[in-house]
Amino acid sequence: MLHVYPLKDTDSEIFKKLFKDYYAELDCADDTAHLVDEYIIPDMIAGLLHVDLIADGAVSGFVIYQIDDINNEWNFKEGWGDIREIYITPSRRRQGLGKFLLFTAEMKLKEAGAKKSYCLPYEGAAAFFTACGYSDSSEYCEDLDCTVFEKNNLNNCCK
Repeated sequence: MLHVYPLKDTDSEIFKKLFKDYYAELDCADDTAHLVDEYIIPDMIAGLLHVDLIADGAVSGFVIYQIDDINNEWNFKEGWGDIREIYITPSRRRQGLGKFLLFTAEMKLKEAGAKKSYCLPYEGAAAFFTACGYSDSSEYCEDLDCTVFEKNNLNNCCK
């Protein structure tokens, strides 16, 4: 049975490993432990973003999301839901876990007041987001050097 739940202290080491694996897959050389300890966890505790894990016996992935707000350091589209990061371990991909995790985050964003959402996917993830109802907006984010994908109706779940 799938279980999506907010990151807890007891799962912080699992999350750190998943985040490290995620950054390695993106070929990012950043110190992931520092990013988690100094940015992600404090922002989560402050209520600026949310981290959910997905498990079906073992933790298989995570999603980081927020509603963009003027009080948040990252405020690209104020009032919009922002799917900041999503990751499923390679051995569990193509089984619907990513879509389920994304849909769960979208439901929570909608409950919090977002009517639209966006993501800034790396090139290899564009097909996943397109399959989940996002479309290339042709808007470009210079900070992250990528195209903005948008979903204009959070009532529609993933296909």
